[in-house]
Amino acid sequence: MNKTILCAAFALTLTGCTATPGPGMQPFEIGPGIQPIPGSITYGGQPRTRLTKSPIGSSLTHEFQNEFGYRVIERYILQPDRSLLLVSRRVVRIPFSRND
Repeated sequence: MNKTILCAAFALTLTGCTATPGPGMQPFEIGPGIQPIPGSITYGGQPRTRLTKSPIGSSLTHEFQNEFGYRVIERYILQPDRSLLLVSRRVVRIPFSRND
C-alpha cells in the first residue's frame, strides 16, 4: 500500500516537470536570426573598431556571463564588410568561473 502511494506521488511530481530550458534561453542556438543579448559583441550594434587584419570568413569565439550567471559561448564570422555575424550561441548551465 505504501509503495503504491509513493509511486503515485512520484508520478504526479514528474508530470509537473518540463523539458524546457531555464528563463528565456535555449541551451544551443545556431543559424540565422539569432539575436544578440546583453554581453554579446554585437549587442547594441556593430563594434566601432573593425577587424582589419583578419581574413574574411574567419571565425571568433566570445565568452561571457549572462544575467543568470551562466556561461555563454558565442561564435561570430567576419563578413566582407568587416562586420561580425552571430552564427551560434551556447549556454552552459554551470556558473561562470575563470581560472586566472
